[in-house]
Amino acid sequence: MKLTGAEILIRCLEKEGVEHIFGLPGGVILPTYDVLYDSKIKLILTKHEQGATHMADGYARATGRPGLFSNLRARGTNTVTGLATACMDSVPLVCITGQVTTNAIGSDAFQEVDIVGITRPITKHNS
Repeated sequence: MKLTGAEILIRCLEKEGVEHIFGLPGGVILPTYDVLYDSKIKLILTKHEQGATHMADGYARATGRPGLFSNLRARGTNTVTGLATACMDSVPLVCITGQVTTNAIGSDAFQEVDIVGITRPITKHNS
């Protein structure tokens, strides 16, 4: 049985016991949201990426479980404040962003942003 990257991601999150994801769908991350629709993981739909980041931060602080949110790569720039807040306060936060196709990286493709470079100073790990 062949699985897509989106299916593998959601299955891994389910195995890790993830119950909630904060975020908003769009563009290249839509296949992940399609799989999430049939998952037991509950999507808390937000109106803005910065809000999703702060909601995931609050969730982590309240529950002691990592907060998780997802968004598009270019919209990732809107998560910087929330990532910095979580990092400075040692709050467990996971951000999953979509990316343009591999062959489009470096070509100034639609919504291509070096979010890894932007967030490197304010995260424990990113790739």
